[in-house]
Amino acid sequence: MTETAPVSPPPPARAALRRVMKQRDVVLFLIAAVVGTRWIATAAAVGPSSLVIWLIGFLALFVPLAFTVFELSSRYPEEGGLYVWIRRAFGDYAGFLSGWMYWASNLTYFPGLLYFSAASLLFMFGAHGHGWSGNVTYYVVASLAGLALTLILNLVGLNVGKWLPNAGAIGTWIPVGLLVAAGFIACARFGSATAFTPRSFLPGTHLQDLVLWSTIAFAFGGIESASFLSEEIEDAGRTIPRAIVLAGVSITAIYVLGTLAVLLALPRSEVSGLQGIMQATERAGARIGAPWITPVSALLTAIGGLGGVAAWLASNGRLTFVAGVDRYLPPAFGRLHPRWGTPHVALIVQGVGAGVFTLMSQAGTGVQGAYDALVSMTVIAYFIPLLLLFAAMIALQREPAPAGALLTPGGKPVAILMGALGIATTFVSMILAALPPGDSKDPRLAVAKVIGGTLIVLLAGTLLYAGGKRRLRRQSVEGR
Repeated sequence: MTETAPVSPPPPARAALRRVMKQRDVVLFLIAAVVGTRWIATAAAVGPSSLVIWLIGFLALFVPLAFTVFELSSRYPEEGGLYVWIRRAFGDYAGFLSGWMYWASNLTYFPGLLYFSAASLLFMFGAHGHGWSGNVTYYVVASLAGLALTLILNLVGLNVGKWLPNAGAIGTWIPVGLLVAAGFIACARFGSATAFTPRSFLPGTHLQDLVLWSTIAFAFGGIESASFLSEEIEDAGRTIPRAIVLAGVSITAIYVLGTLAVLLALPRSEVSGLQGIMQATERAGARIGAPWITPVSALLTAIGGLGGVAAWLASNGRLTFVAGVDRYLPPAFGRLHPRWGTPHVALIVQGVGAGVFTLMSQAGTGVQGAYDALVSMTVIAYFIPLLLLFAAMIALQREPAPAGALLTPGGKPVAILMGALGIATTFVSMILAALPPGDSKDPRLAVAKVIGGTLIVLLAGTLLYAGGKRRLRRQSVEGR
């Protein structure tokens, strides 16, 4: 009598992953993954009330998300993070679908971030660079080149690939620091470019103000990304929670101080989401007689964007790798490169998909239109797995915590409260993200595109899951 063949591949595939990420690397990785300096300009365009919205976003989304990842990464320090936790809480289908939506959201997120890096790089070349700001060919070529660089470094391994997110975090700190210094110096010498009054700090109810709430929530997302690499992090159960605390302070300071500096340096009417922070840097540097700030910040901001792409490419590659190990995706996704020990198939598929979306985003639109479309396509797809993650935080309280796990201060009641707050914030943000842009010619069509596109992605994930289940049943029968 023959034994039933195991459904999953043998354990050595995971054991071959190399633990090369130390706490410093994880902190810098999280900063590179979470911080998007482009959101600073988006927030500043709303005015001083954005400073209040940043703080509300920190309390309403970042804090519950941080506690959720803090506890679940300590309870279950496995490669795959969010995918593993949701599967444990709600079953295979919920786990796969959350991982699929998370992965799909990054296909559109990568091109948007690459466009931002390309736009920032133009400020190195002054007036000549500005002349290229509407050149579609430049944006496509620069974006694909940046994507290729991040993919190659990740294929070689995190021992090399981690240096780009590390450089990206530094490439975020320094430009924001220079902008803050220049903005405050310019304000002291010439006055603020924005009028700050008690009334101006009150969040508005106009469409642009409401949409910003979902953008702020999205800007604080990503703290869960390092958990996908748990088996490549030294003592992940303790390193990740500590890194979240250290990174959280830096992330919030960058957003709030950066937004304030933009408002000091540039009138809100002149701020754009694609180039706003570099416009503010250029204006502030010129006002204080330090034009050198602009090219330095432009180069570092571009590196910061590439660091973010590298961080997300690494984490999402591990997500599809684990799904491949579990055989819900074709087994090739679960293979490791024989020399570098990286999930090369999963990484290459993610990189190629992002490249395709970069090219597709330009169909029938200009640079700014493509950028706006990419941002809109990303937000809701990301919030769906986040909603399930917060629900998993509540559901997994039924399981006893392993010895030595770092739990939410206050125990189960506070953990459930954090999960409930995260669910409420995410749900409201999803509704706001579906609202049409203020300049939309056909608001109903715009909403239909967002909802219809989301449903198509969900359907595609369901079909992939069904195919994976059939493959597992067939392999089980063949192994009898």
